[in-house]
Amino acid sequence: MENKSVSRLRRDLGTLEAYAALIGILIGAGIFQVTGDAWKITGPSVILGYILLTPAILATSIPYSAYLSTHLGREPGGEYLNISRTLNGYRLAYVGAWLKIISYIGAGTYLANAFARHVITLSGGRIDQKFRVPLALAALILFYLIHVGGIRWFGRMQVVLSALKCLALLVLIVPGLFLLDTANYTPFFTGGPSGFGSSLLPLFFAFAGFESIAQAAGEVKDSTRRLPNILPKGLTVTALIYVFAAIVSFGVLSGTQLQGTDVTLAEVAKNYLPAGAAVFVTIGAIAAIMTALNGTIFVPSRLGMTFVEDRLAPRWLGLINPTTATPIRGLTLTLICCVVLLISGQLSLALNVAVFALVVLYFMHSLVFLLLPRLNPTLASEIEIHLPHRMQQVAAVVSVLAMGLMIVMQL
Repeated sequence: MENKSVSRLRRDLGTLEAYAALIGILIGAGIFQVTGDAWKITGPSVILGYILLTPAILATSIPYSAYLSTHLGREPGGEYLNISRTLNGYRLAYVGAWLKIISYIGAGTYLANAFARHVITLSGGRIDQKFRVPLALAALILFYLIHVGGIRWFGRMQVVLSALKCLALLVLIVPGLFLLDTANYTPFFTGGPSGFGSSLLPLFFAFAGFESIAQAAGEVKDSTRRLPNILPKGLTVTALIYVFAAIVSFGVLSGTQLQGTDVTLAEVAKNYLPAGAAVFVTIGAIAAIMTALNGTIFVPSRLGMTFVEDRLAPRWLGLINPTTATPIRGLTLTLICCVVLLISGQLSLALNVAVFALVVLYFMHSLVFLLLPRLNPTLASEIEIHLPHRMQQVAAVVSVLAMGLMIVMQL
């Protein structure tokens, strides 16, 4: 069962754009919003939560890197292609792909709302809360138009916004490391063992989406060589940023101060940075959410194209505009679904569904990877990553156990 070519897409993304796409979707609302939400559950032990989740996420990324190094890494199907070509069947892969589509629509809606909240905060009260939904809609439409314009615009936007938010994080983190008050880290576990366990679910959202880089495989130059290396390196850099940002957040502000804010890192910046620098950090938070939203809107339309190639969806869904080389109809359908969910107001449900769906998908993907050498030895022989086969299998086992535990905790 071979996938037909989707070469109608343009390979306009280089290494820099690919890193920006990965880090852009990771360092978004997770670090600027979810960190604060998790603090309310478990306190400063959020730092430990990020540290514990990092090896689990890195282990989960190994099967993705392995598959991306094969001929499947030339197409945008991601887990759908990997699972279907390993099992030589569509059913489980099709279910997994729909879990991903649902999760990204939920995440896109959540991110658009987070963008609106940060803009209102930055306005200092000049923008009323009643404009939250219109602002979120405007964000969705903006990035829809960017994607319609072509993958090159997507890449440029990710590079510029990622540079802005990384600079803002440096402005926040580096001075803060010299102002830490260790007393703020006690008590370390404010919610006990159960609270700490519950905090891992929202913290996981900070890492969720790393696999979206696989959907860019049809538009990255020399994707089978570049993407397998970009994935673990980008995740490692992101994890370090998360840990140090949490150390500064909880080391500079007391629990009482943190409790009164919804935008944790912006509040931290106001506490010890000059007014202009604090505003810049808030702008960086908005840029971070914009990069995550930009990457989130990208994914469902590429999966729809792969469905069409395997005759599992009507051909109109995978139509690629010959001028822009983008699946405009698939992008439009994604926009409509996000708008409907946003207007419905079920944002908490959207986030929970997004996280749960991705955890299940990661579990399925790693489990199928363990079966790859037995079920499709030809595909397994194509893997070219700098990691021994035994270590690849160990990583997949760690991922299955970690994701399985996350599923049980959420249920």
